[in-house]
Amino acid sequence: MSVRFGYRNTGAPDLYRRGLRPETAPPAVLLADIEADLAVRDGVRVVFAEESFPVAELARALVGWLLRPDRGRGGFAFESMAFPEPGAVRIEGPACGWRVGSALRPDAWTAPVAWEALAAEIGRFAAAVRADVARLGADPGLIPDL
Repeated sequence: MSVRFGYRNTGAPDLYRRGLRPETAPPAVLLADIEADLAVRDGVRVVFAEESFPVAELARALVGWLLRPDRGRGGFAFESMAFPEPGAVRIEGPACGWRVGSALRPDAWTAPVAWEALAAEIGRFAAAVRADVARLGADPGLIPDL
């Protein structure tokens, strides 16, 4: 199977409610307020889905994890102010491959995939979120480019 980070309905409604604009809001606020309905899939099977998920913050965190020199020695647990505990998205590996899951659905995981497949999917997801950040009027540099 294959891991897929999918999302739709990107927006920043909380940002506007606060009277802020994407082009002038502080980066930390933008990261938390740019949201979409997120679904992590293993092929066609939905492993985890959450509405109004901070996708910009997730994309930035995943890119940061990819760029860390020790990434192959440890997993990933998404830490966000939007969730009381870390791991709303988590990645474990590399014993038999890398798998993606969520602390919100602790028993659901993708099938293990090779590092190259996981890294390519994270890159695709981050590039798509980066384009949406720009479309909303914010600096796309909010999500580092791979």
